[in-house]
Amino acid sequence: SDVGSQKERVVTEEEWLQKWEMGNIGFHKEEGNLLLRKYLDVLLNGRSGLRIFFPLCGKAVEMKWLADMGHSVVGVEISEQAVKEFFSEHNLPYCEEPVPEISGAKVFQSTSGNISLYCCSIYDLSSSIVGKFDGVWDRGALVAVNPRDRQCYASLMINLVEKNSSYLLVTVSYDPNKHKGPPFYVPESEIKSLFG
Repeated sequence: SDVGSQKERVVTEEEWLQKWEMGNIGFHKEEGNLLLRKYLDVLLNGRSGLRIFFPLCGKAVEMKWLADMGHSVVGVEISEQAVKEFFSEHNLPYCEEPVPEISGAKVFQSTSGNISLYCCSIYDLSSSIVGKFDGVWDRGALVAVNPRDRQCYASLMINLVEKNSSYLLVTVSYDPNKHKGPPFYVPESEIKSLFG
């Protein structure tokens, strides 16, 4: 198969938390992602004041960049350490509250109100909790999701976006027989079948 031995690979939430604890976060880009700058017009589509979702956000610097442009940013991340590092590295004051609908979950919100980061499993979110989004910046989420969970992930993402939303997705292309992932190889054909 064109996904090699990755099909059965599972990375647990504990393993992701451990990556953050150990500082093994090569997937984090301090300078942000150039593809977002390049395709920003596609994401915004001439609109301002959008609600933009960052799945598996980590401490992505692009969240502050878009919030500074006047957009409302919502992210989800399993690692509380990553969320707190985001706010401290950008010197952003925030408040922390439980999410009543999700056991053990917290939401960290900038005091300016335009950045809200949910600390929980992405699969615990729904549009009734976080609302719907005008745009999605998926720089490292689909390629981090376990291959067996992709359909569930895609269904959630489709449920979270407005009809006229823009979805920017970054994937990686390589021989999946030579790397066990993550990032996982997601063939274009699978992206089309997941998102239509």
